[in-house]
Amino acid sequence: MVGETFLPTKKVLDFPITALKLDDQVQTILDWAVERESKTVCVANVHMLMEAHWNPEFANILKGADIVTPDGMPLVWMMRQMGARYQDRVAGMDIMMSLCKLAEAKNISVFYLGSQSEILSRMRKRLNKEFPRLKIAAMEPLPFRPLTEAEDQALIDKIHSSGAGVVLVSLGCPKQENWMAQHKGKVQAVMIGLGGVFPVYAGIHKRAPRVVRDLGLEWLYRWMQEPRRLWQRYTKTIPPFIWLALKQLLTDKSIPQAYLDGTTD
Repeated sequence: MVGETFLPTKKVLDFPITALKLDDQVQTILDWAVERESKTVCVANVHMLMEAHWNPEFANILKGADIVTPDGMPLVWMMRQMGARYQDRVAGMDIMMSLCKLAEAKNISVFYLGSQSEILSRMRKRLNKEFPRLKIAAMEPLPFRPLTEAEDQALIDKIHSSGAGVVLVSLGCPKQENWMAQHKGKVQAVMIGLGGVFPVYAGIHKRAPRVVRDLGLEWLYRWMQEPRRLWQRYTKTIPPFIWLALKQLLTDKSIPQAYLDGTTD
């Protein structure tokens, strides 16, 4: 088994965000997957951090994750201000695409968990076309109700018997993070919470153009697609995040003075 890995982090609203570039984070995940290590990866944006800020139990789950990626551009900008000058965005879709490409080459099988049967079916067709040699361990939708103890054990057994090194979980935040935390040590694979990536990859929703993503306006693009569902979330989370982020940046003693002075290389 691989020894304990201590990855560099930067704290955003008191939560440790993994300060590695996309390629390095994916490679770390693959190293764990080869060894079938039980690890959890949270893909964090403003919504997730605010949920953790308000909910101590969820905060502990986020702090206990093995990797917390900066999915939202506001997190990336914060990390850059705190010294991680070359930090890039590590978004769920990019993680999945990179993992599929490299898992195909390394013969690592991937288990897709959650979402709906129709979405998973569409995903399988696209995956077979784009990654024809990728080993799809299984695609398993989950009911909206909690699983019984017997059903849960059957699912764990199915994951293990499939030989999956990676389990991609699409249950939405915070349900998927709770599920991963509950199964850490039980599921011998790297569990990654990908939220709404499955329906986007399946073609149900559209991903924002790169220029929109780079400007940090993907939230606006998503809101225009699902205004009723997302309006309350955004009005609840974005203003307090901006306030807390500005407060942190103005008081954070960890920002190198040379960086503030603009004298770094």
